[in-house]
Amino acid sequence: MNITYGFGKVVGLPFDQAIERVTQLLRNEGFGVLTDIDVAATFKKKLGKDISPYRILGACNPTLADRAIALEPSIGLLLPCNVLVRQDEKQQVHVEFMDPIAVLALVQRADVEPVAREVRARLERILEAL
Repeated sequence: MNITYGFGKVVGLPFDQAIERVTQLLRNEGFGVLTDIDVAATFKKKLGKDISPYRILGACNPTLADRAIALEPSIGLLLPCNVLVRQDEKQQVHVEFMDPIAVLALVQRADVEPVAREVRARLERILEAL
């Protein structure tokens, strides 16, 4: 993966198992999944288009979100942390995380950076466990 706003890897799990595993690992790190957007199902329903499995999980750690919102009330525009689980044309399953350091840098406040680093550290532990 070669992007500046996220990080991830290919995992050796079927798509549905990857969703379950990521959800459990998020829970272990204090995150809940607030939203689960099934892009493939939406494209099928709204556009009549078939695409490979593609889901965006909106993950939130309430304690860390509370800290960030207390520092910058409008930061909710950048929350929750998106976790993408997608299957490519080779049937490989990718798990990718929004980089909170890159995204929260948009706020341009040094006091928000420690929160972003804590979120990133937790997401990196999840990636390592996959």
